[in-house]
Amino acid sequence: MNKSQRHLKGLSYAKYGYLFAIPFIVIFLIFQLYPTLYTAFIGFTDMKGVNPVHVLDHPFDNFKDIVHNQTFLKSLRNTVVIWIMNFIPQITLALILTAWFTSRTSKLKGQGFFKVVFYMPNIITAATIAILFSTLFGFPTGPVNQLLKSWGIRATAFDFMTSKSASKLIVAFIQFWTWYGNTMILLVSGVLGISPDIYEAADIDGANGVQTFFRITLPNLKTVLLYTLITSMIGGLNMFDIPLLFNRGGPDGATTTASVFIYQVAFTGTNLYYRAAAASMVLFVIVLILSAILFYLMRDKDAIAMEKMKKAERKKHKMKERRGF
Repeated sequence: MNKSQRHLKGLSYAKYGYLFAIPFIVIFLIFQLYPTLYTAFIGFTDMKGVNPVHVLDHPFDNFKDIVHNQTFLKSLRNTVVIWIMNFIPQITLALILTAWFTSRTSKLKGQGFFKVVFYMPNIITAATIAILFSTLFGFPTGPVNQLLKSWGIRATAFDFMTSKSASKLIVAFIQFWTWYGNTMILLVSGVLGISPDIYEAADIDGANGVQTFFRITLPNLKTVLLYTLITSMIGGLNMFDIPLLFNRGGPDGATTTASVFIYQVAFTGTNLYYRAAAASMVLFVIVLILSAILFYLMRDKDAIAMEKMKKAERKKHKMKERRGF
């Protein structure tokens, strides 16, 4: 072994990994960690507009007030209801399309085209989507009303924008329509990562497509499904642009989500930054708790049991070594 080979063998590349990580760490500290900590600090103050800031004598008063604020509680209920209304059909359709695209028996032609078409709503800006659906469901001459009249379903126009139920359904549908393609792409990627040997063994055993999907595909997609559920939940609880741009949180607060409430409290004239900060941190804690619960419920129990068995075996082996066996 010559000198250059010995030098390369002893060279550590760890420092290059740290160098590549520095930009992310800096951006995270400046644009994520600092704003989060500062928001938490504001929640303990009386910050309002440009007035001088003072820490409250009873620092948790803002948080007590916000958890008893009926408007905020209503916005939380709206957020959860709209997210559930869009996530259930979203994950259902995404799973159906995933099974369709990854079927080993029926090879679909033009998969790339269909994937692009299904994913396309995700790349359209929220403002564009809000304007599009506001026009479609316009009163009294929107295209949807015109169709309802021409099909004889309604004799008069229906004002979707002033109906609480209709507004919630439309916002939920927009969220579903926007994100089901993204969910499908994630699930398809997860299926492609499953070893083909497992499917070949299932084919040899005579498993049909439905059995293969429920007995092999879904169990092996647990990690991807967990990621999808967590990210969808976080995105759903932070739902902001569509409810605000579509109908400004109306009618009568029916589509006012928690994020829209925070925006309205902080930036629409009242400038109650302390209340908005307290609401933000309450929402942050809710997201943390729900995420922890989902991680616990969807944990890999078999892997945990196997790890416990390995630890017990190692412990047993060490005990034997100490006793001289």
